[in-house]
Amino acid sequence: MMEPDLFEEEDMGERVRHELRLFFVALQFFTRLPVPRWVGYDPRWLSQAARYFPAVGLVVGLLLALVYILATLLWPQAVAVLLSMVAGLLLTGAFHEDGFADTCDGFGGGSTPERVLEIMKDSRIGAYGAIGIMLMLGLKATTLATLPPATVVAALVLAHPLSRLCAVSLIWRMAYVRDEGKSKPIAERMSSREFGIAAVTVVPALLLVLVSGWIPFDGIVVGVLLAAGAMFWMARMFRRRIGGYTGDCLGAVQQIAELAFYLGVLTAIAY
Repeated sequence: MMEPDLFEEEDMGERVRHELRLFFVALQFFTRLPVPRWVGYDPRWLSQAARYFPAVGLVVGLLLALVYILATLLWPQAVAVLLSMVAGLLLTGAFHEDGFADTCDGFGGGSTPERVLEIMKDSRIGAYGAIGIMLMLGLKATTLATLPPATVVAALVLAHPLSRLCAVSLIWRMAYVRDEGKSKPIAERMSSREFGIAAVTVVPALLLVLVSGWIPFDGIVVGVLLAAGAMFWMARMFRRRIGGYTGDCLGAVQQIAELAFYLGVLTAIAY
């Protein structure tokens, strides 16, 4: 009888530990949640950590769903929805919302690729960004408040990892167009294997929602199709206007894909 290869076991253990480390690096980069000290930091890990962007979304979605559930015990649904959104802003530092606002300013006010990028780099928010973020958050809150309470819980759990997978798709298939920027460390072209890992991390959320039955199957399908459609439309616009994407573009795709999923679920339930 052959003895187990201890070197292979150690190698496998180290690979699992490294993947777990990459998840925590992604969690630290995209949220304000604390991570274990043993994780450490290496700039090279950031580009690899993008594969766990959707997994971070699952954590965010579960926490926001918990906030929503607890809030509904004390207040009406509209208040609970707003409180879950506030929790999301605090949890992520409005990272993606800021990218959405900058994208609105850049693509709304810039007529050339250079001007679009210049405006997006400006830390000040302009009229397009202010109006865009107000309408986007308002529409998100109104849509969620219109859904049945159990559906809101399921929608939050699935929309956050799904929308982040849509954003990761840009890293996988498009070029990063800045020489520097806050998202430059994660902007190296993603391999198909890494994108596959990112896609697999959405499966637990999908299974939870399917098992719960809180979103009709056609609602999931319509929501996914609208989120994917929004991603493809925005990616096409980015490619045409600036030749690729920036970190702000990733945030914008995440926000719009999340909203599109909620609208798709509402459409299926309403009709």
